[in-house]
Amino acid sequence: MHQWWAPRPIVSCRAIIFASMVDDPESCPDEFPTEYAVRAERNRLHKIVSDLVVWENTDERNPSARDVLNAARYEIARSIARSPGKPPVPTRTDPAAILRYLADHALPIYDPFAGGGLIPLEAQRLGMKAVATDLNPVAVLINKALIELPHKFAGQPPVNPDADPLGITTGKGKRAHKIAWSGAAGLADDIRYYGKWMRQQAYNRIGDLYPKAKLPDGGEATVIAWLWARTVPCPNPACGADMPLISSFHVSQKPNNHHWIKPVIHRDTSPPTISFEVQNHDENIPKTGSKIRGGKGATCLACAAPVTRTYIRDQSEAGTMGATMTCIVAEGNRKRIFLSPTDIHIQTAQAAKPNWHPNEALPKRALGFRVQGYGITHWHQLFTQRQLTALTTFSEVLLELNEKVTTDGGSENYANTIRTYLALAIGKFTAMCSMHNGWRSSNTQIDGVFGQQTIPMLLDYAEGNPFSNSVGRWITHSEWIAKVLEYLPPNVNEGIARQADATTTIYADSGPVIITDPPYYDYIGYADLSDFFYVWQRPLLRDIYPELFAGILAPKDQEMIATPHRFENPRERFEELMGKALRLIRERSSPDFPSSIFYAYKQQEETRQGRTSTGWDTMLTALVDAGFQIIGTWPMRTEMPNRPRSIGSNALASSVVLVCRPRPEDAPSATRRQFLTALEREMPGRLTRLTREN
Repeated sequence: MHQWWAPRPIVSCRAIIFASMVDDPESCPDEFPTEYAVRAERNRLHKIVSDLVVWENTDERNPSARDVLNAARYEIARSIARSPGKPPVPTRTDPAAILRYLADHALPIYDPFAGGGLIPLEAQRLGMKAVATDLNPVAVLINKALIELPHKFAGQPPVNPDADPLGITTGKGKRAHKIAWSGAAGLADDIRYYGKWMRQQAYNRIGDLYPKAKLPDGGEATVIAWLWARTVPCPNPACGADMPLISSFHVSQKPNNHHWIKPVIHRDTSPPTISFEVQNHDENIPKTGSKIRGGKGATCLACAAPVTRTYIRDQSEAGTMGATMTCIVAEGNRKRIFLSPTDIHIQTAQAAKPNWHPNEALPKRALGFRVQGYGITHWHQLFTQRQLTALTTFSEVLLELNEKVTTDGGSENYANTIRTYLALAIGKFTAMCSMHNGWRSSNTQIDGVFGQQTIPMLLDYAEGNPFSNSVGRWITHSEWIAKVLEYLPPNVNEGIARQADATTTIYADSGPVIITDPPYYDYIGYADLSDFFYVWQRPLLRDIYPELFAGILAPKDQEMIATPHRFENPRERFEELMGKALRLIRERSSPDFPSSIFYAYKQQEETRQGRTSTGWDTMLTALVDAGFQIIGTWPMRTEMPNRPRSIGSNALASSVVLVCRPRPEDAPSATRRQFLTALEREMPGRLTRLTREN
């Protein structure tokens, strides 16, 4: 639906919720009186879990996925029905009755650190009432889009004039048939329609800023991307050229479509100038770009003079950093076409003049930011003038959308909902429309800004064409959101998303089931990073959600991260706030169900007051001090080892789910000797049981 950082895999969230809500057969001796019966029932439940974590079982349009989810909902209802005073569970063959049963008798699943919304979404998919809160307004907006807004318009047909009121057609030829609008399918159809309408309106206004490329055979092709390199003046007084800063001369490393850019030095001018010509042969290809490996600086292509990274930063801060076009990438017949830059494309890019741009300032220093050292102090400086023009134009068109939707027959509330989703599409578009999008020569595509939890400084970048048919285009983002809506579970119980501080407010009825993924200490600066989107979404949505977008930027004073850039004693502050949140969770959580807490942390040690510890100590101590007892730990491999952030770095490698219950007030304490004695007595039998069961 939208960018958020370090999400847990969606299927692992589903598995944890199911396991948290279903009784272990060992606790039901009346139903499973023997060890054999317990093991057989446990294996049956494990089979449901293994079915749940298959990605294809996310889509309830698939009958087999529907069967898997209905089976899981039935097991949750069975466990609830075992509680005293609960009515018997409906028959398994009546899925609608099971959903009603869960709505009436199940406690809500509550995530007080909802972030990207996957835990509340999967709770809702399993038939539960979902409650999501977060301090960050962008996170709350994502959760509303996932669990709250679709429920309000479930089963409603689309209002756009191209839609068939009887339903959507699936299949082809003799297999074509209509399916009545169900779930969020009607909403998705309108997102697609009005996303295309926005594209056409924007193209009518700024299409001339995106000219087609002239091909060698005299034809034309739509441009996918323009590749640029930043430049700084060469410090050599005998040269003085604007030296391009290029990571690699390769623009395509595909075996059957290998291309690279050759620098051409024009010494008939003073200072000399440098242009680029696209080559498709494999002779004399420079092994590296003009940048010196390791981020130490660069070399002038005209005179070979080296410069340091400090010099590059100083020139950027002084306002002398420019940019030069190095390549034009166009759409071809099943492959990319690579062309040398032309004056018309360079001049057109330089002619763009946006009507508006966000004036908010970047944080002076923050986790995950690398750009301030280059004199980039405001959010609008992350974009070219043409990119700002595109973003402001799509924003202006979006503000005209309500009139279009209501004219087509939609209510004002429905028009606001369409605007919400397309504002999220603008957020996704923003992440592919900045000077911090790289070009990946291995698959010839634009990279998003947030391949990592950072906004890095790129010295060469790709500028996409929002009106093309490739990655980075506007339609991709509106289509993707429509697709997400189609995958959302239809006809499920309600979800609620609110803004709240987890240290002061639990936004749920007494006794919810807490399942959450709290912030990661000093790993991600969520609020500062989210301002990348907030500054664009605030003017689009503050009339609909005044409570979310009241501030100039996302709230940060109560954010639960340990950043030395903002707080005097970041570690102590993090521990204090985490302790407050966990104590409140312990007070308000259900005594009948465990609280499950995802936690992942970089495996690094630090020494404080003569003791060596890891970030785990902080979390475990906070849980115990809050009055929890940890009754189980479930290690889960949730991070891909081949992702860029993990290679050669001390990054998140896995998650551990800490299964907690409130510790009784009269729980006895033990000395260290008593603990070791009990450990020696119980550990051998436990290990034997563990190895036998696995």
